[in-house]
Amino acid sequence: MRASGPAQQAWDVLALAPGQTAALDPSGYCETPVYNPDLCPNMVAAQAKLVYHLNKYYNEKCQSRKAAISKTIREVCKVVSDVLKEVEVQEPRFISSLNEMENRFEGLEVISPTEFEVVLYLNQMGVFNFVDDGSLPGCAVLKLSDGRKRSMSLWVEFITASGYLSARKIRSRFQTLVAQAVDKCSYRDVVKMVADTSEVKLRIRDRYVVQITPAFKCTGIWPRSAAHWPLPHIPWPGPNRAAEVKAEGFNLLSKECYSLTGKQSSAESDAWVLQFAEAENRLILGGCRKKCLSVLKALRDRHLELPGQPLNNYHMKTLVSYECEKHPREADWDENCLGDRLNGILLQLISCLQCRRCPHYFLPNLDLFQGKPHSALENAAKQTWRLAREILTNPKSLEKL
Repeated sequence: MRASGPAQQAWDVLALAPGQTAALDPSGYCETPVYNPDLCPNMVAAQAKLVYHLNKYYNEKCQSRKAAISKTIREVCKVVSDVLKEVEVQEPRFISSLNEMENRFEGLEVISPTEFEVVLYLNQMGVFNFVDDGSLPGCAVLKLSDGRKRSMSLWVEFITASGYLSARKIRSRFQTLVAQAVDKCSYRDVVKMVADTSEVKLRIRDRYVVQITPAFKCTGIWPRSAAHWPLPHIPWPGPNRAAEVKAEGFNLLSKECYSLTGKQSSAESDAWVLQFAEAENRLILGGCRKKCLSVLKALRDRHLELPGQPLNNYHMKTLVSYECEKHPREADWDENCLGDRLNGILLQLISCLQCRRCPHYFLPNLDLFQGKPHSALENAAKQTWRLAREILTNPKSLEKL
């Protein structure tokens, strides 16, 4: 019996010869799982086999990856904490917020096994209004609520003549302080500043790179540019979970924005980047969602770390959230559906790479592939295709992947 519709499209794409590509229609293949028992009885056995090998991969490869990264994080955080202590001595307004809570460090994000970002939370955003009018995709500005309050701000010298708190000016000052702290800290023999970037980046033991990003934590409000979420016609995540996610709020980061790369307008460089790390983490709780993301991260680290750096773990996290919308029932995320969800995400990833567009989950006007070389995206599409085909047609190959 020949399957038809979305499931067959998935098989057709993976049956293409190497080098061939097919633009996938997300509205088509995403509606039903790749494996559908009604289409082919043998798929039940194939699905069980795939889930077995994925669980084995998770228990062996993913858990060892997690353990290694946890060890690295502890090593990296010792150095960063020491640098930030020196920064605080020079400038008490930059107080370290890198605290360990329940075996995780607040504000630390793993970009890859050798690359990390530490968000440094700043105090006293109070006298500024959060302005998010959509003119700068992925960004917002902080404007004095009242010109007379300028002198009341903790950050008075970083406020522009127009009354905006400049992300660029704060980052520039912080970069100078970190450079001085690196020379004074007790780890000065193993840490150095990364040159030729406006970001604050440290290279540790010539193996790890850590970006330290000043930020404001915003709770109790939700940005207007994300007001469309959750979409009214999609049942996931449901009103209660949506309320919990929004309660996590978001961060405003002092860093270069995807959408502003190459632009020099002072108003734009004063803007702050929106980040939803805690909201996104809460969103993917439950079922096999986090396990699926762990497998995707391990596969990316081992097979999709490519020239031009087209893919990072945040792309994987974003696609898991989109997969949750396509499969809103909790039953769709039972452990025995792990193979279906993984294949769906890999197919969506191929589609995004071929279309050269990966919309941010909460801010769909922001393209996460912006600025990536087209050749790198095309290469990643081919590599992802090979990976997906290998996993789907030969689950046992996960032992060597």
